Amino acid sequence: MIDDMTGTWLGRVWLPEVRGPAVVTLREGRVIDITSAAAPLVRDICEMDDPAGYVRSAPGRDLGALEEIASARVGDAAALHFLAPCDLQAIKACGVTFARSMIERVIEERAAGDPSRAEAIRNRIGGLIGRSLRNLRAGSDEAARVKAALQEEGLWSQYLEVGIGPDAEVFTKAQPLSAVGPGADVGLHPISTWNNPEPEVVLAVASTGRIVGASLGNDVNLRDVEGRSALLLGKAKDNNASAAIGPMIRLFDDGFGIEAIRDLELTVTVRGPDGYEMRGHSSMAEISRAPEDLVAQTIGRHHQYPDGLMLYLGTLFAPVADRKLPGEGFTHELGDVVRISAPGLGTLTNTVRLCTDCAPWWFGARALMANLAARGLLG
Repeated sequence: MIDDMTGTWLGRVWLPEVRGPAVVTLREGRVIDITSAAAPLVRDICEMDDPAGYVRSAPGRDLGALEEIASARVGDAAALHFLAPCDLQAIKACGVTFARSMIERVIEERAAGDPSRAEAIRNRIGGLIGRSLRNLRAGSDEAARVKAALQEEGLWSQYLEVGIGPDAEVFTKAQPLSAVGPGADVGLHPISTWNNPEPEVVLAVASTGRIVGASLGNDVNLRDVEGRSALLLGKAKDNNASAAIGPMIRLFDDGFGIEAIRDLELTVTVRGPDGYEMRGHSSMAEISRAPEDLVAQTIGRHHQYPDGLMLYLGTLFAPVADRKLPGEGFTHELGDVVRISAPGLGTLTNTVRLCTDCAPWWFGARALMANLAARGLLG
């Protein structure tokens, strides 16, 4: 779950005795409850001038060993277990930030969400577009020239517009408090038959726009739904349990910062109940836009987030190898176990279900405020 105990970690667990969440950190392999009236929320700590310094020095109580709590049954209100490490933050995501995934989005669009047509289109235009986009910096003069050339060839797409044009794609991935954490089920909408995990870095951003930490995320993706029409993005992206974040936020400090994020290598494995296994990766070194630019395009004078935000940065990973029928590529099977790992950020593990079979989201902002008030944690 966590691979570097020297980091400054911030997360949340469910406390059965108060039927509500606690803010926690890690110290020597132990999970420490640091919830207080001064900072009852992860959001409050992220808004501080020195979040890492506060977390390292905050008094707390020992809840138990990390391994024990990490193995607890998630979703059971009677069990102490990890939650997604964010609370009131908006949950936003950036799309089409890597050239290779850009190509797959164009293919989805041309195939109109039909995986049986995708391979032929991939063979016909994927190589040409890929050669045009290799090592291209989004928004550059060179990108503008490539755009003009692709338009002349009839290959331009709305996905290429946000992939290499001046404006990034930023969308709402999920509602505050609706993300699931490590060990939880992640949900596929029942209408989807072509889908995949998306392993991503998720930045924790304060209301000022300052990046204060990072976590891992699975931006569960319905390729057929979005491929039918980009106007179905909300249905393709925001469903019950379709956003996973975790295992915890690693706060930026003297030993870990944005430089580490730029060079990060993410690994994803999918293991099916039938013994199927797939392994892939996403390299942050290949991102087409700097993380700071994506943050600046999301929050600023043009749009404020008073409680901060969690920002998925997009992925290089777009699986195309056939899982079952020739030419139909990869899609999830129910029961798939997805593990997303990165050095310094740990491992996020989730199991794939239908979103209609995942635990319903019931603990929203009103429930959280009432719970904290009853515990005497709101001033």
